[in-house]
Amino acid sequence: MHPDTLKYNEQLEANHKEVCDLLAQQIDKNLPEAENRIWHAHPVWFLDGNPTVGYSKQKPGIRLMFWSGANFEEAGLNVVGKKFKDASVFYNDVSEVGKSDLRRWLKKAREIQWDYKNIVRRKGRLERLT
Repeated sequence: MHPDTLKYNEQLEANHKEVCDLLAQQIDKNLPEAENRIWHAHPVWFLDGNPTVGYSKQKPGIRLMFWSGANFEEAGLNVVGKKFKDASVFYNDVSEVGKSDLRRWLKKAREIQWDYKNIVRRKGRLERLT
């Protein structure tokens, strides 16, 4: 686990830390080529410079977000907006994390990507990469 991600997790309440530790371990294991760093104050994993998956502490719990998750067609992920292609799920206890779902979503995160890396250059327009 990246030292900054470890530091992020350490400052959380015990149950949320446990969730984040599990998420980080599973993301690292299933996306070993991804670069992990703190981005906009929370842990994010990038594939070829493109944000792919990350998590953050929010009022309802730990939000696991997939930048291109709206196209995963997964009932377990909530799609909120229409402009961006993100989808997410909230966890408050490690027992809520379905490892098989998480592995499937991480596989889709590699296969289905929109180009967030160049969104500013394209004036907010997203293009599908894979």
